[in-house]
Amino acid sequence: MHTLICGSLAFDTIMVFQDKFKNHILPDKIHALSVAFYVPEMRREFGGTAGNIAYNLQLLDGNPLIMATVGDDFAPYQNWLTQHKLASTHIKTVAGTFTAQAFITTDTDDNQITAFHPGAMVASHENSVNDAQGVTLAIIAPDGRDGMFQHARECFDAGIPFLFDPGQGLPMFNGEELLQFIEMADYLAVNDYESQIIQDKTGLNLQQLAAKVKALVVTLGGQGSQIYANGVCHEIPCIKALDIVDPTGCGDAYRAGLLYGMARGWDWPTCGRLASTMGAIKIESRGGQNHKPSRADIEAIYTQALVNETKLDEA
Repeated sequence: MHTLICGSLAFDTIMVFQDKFKNHILPDKIHALSVAFYVPEMRREFGGTAGNIAYNLQLLDGNPLIMATVGDDFAPYQNWLTQHKLASTHIKTVAGTFTAQAFITTDTDDNQITAFHPGAMVASHENSVNDAQGVTLAIIAPDGRDGMFQHARECFDAGIPFLFDPGQGLPMFNGEELLQFIEMADYLAVNDYESQIIQDKTGLNLQQLAAKVKALVVTLGGQGSQIYANGVCHEIPCIKALDIVDPTGCGDAYRAGLLYGMARGWDWPTCGRLASTMGAIKIESRGGQNHKPSRADIEAIYTQALVNETKLDEA
């Protein structure tokens, strides 16, 4: 039993500018901008939606199977996946391209300037869901536009239930196209901001969107999340992290917990609580794949959060 993770694999190069951008950008010269920021602090992280989700699902022993396209520079990431026992059977190298990568510069006010190169990601349609064996659940996460359409259709035609997670790929699709995805999907997952964009583009409210899928999941950051299913809205509490270090990849960690529970037929409150647990664990580390809890650690955090919630309900 495998969960197929269709999405991107990417390098994230993160640089820190020890000042404020506004001190170096002249408002009256914005039309002729030419600036250089000295960034003595830099780190490179392994990321991408498919990589982050699969990494977290592997922490749960959830049998993830990544489907993605990468470039000639992928070797360091491949070594990382091998080290963490993540299969690369359906990771295709597109010759003459770079792996997708983001270059992010952050100032002391937490403002960010980001450049994103999609690279091999635009060829994601060169992979086919039909080539993957033993798949019982899938997620269509942000990826190349053509690949997202193709993989959704292939899952639908093959009878593989899938979670549609448009994320940062939302700007690529208009309302009609989003409705096509939703009509094929069994589940839909978005954050609060994305849910508003989908409502605006499709003209449907949350209740109408929820009626089109088995479950609609809306994450609300520190306010927890909501899962709309069978006419009921399940309120999932946020699990308090020991330290808030970096929210990058928290949504992917949440989705891994969700997929793990869904693959095992758990009820929605249980799926949501595990998802929240994974998000809380991730936010305590920098990057999307640097947290290293054991399965026992995850179970302990989940159990303690449930105990704390019960105490609050009884108070």
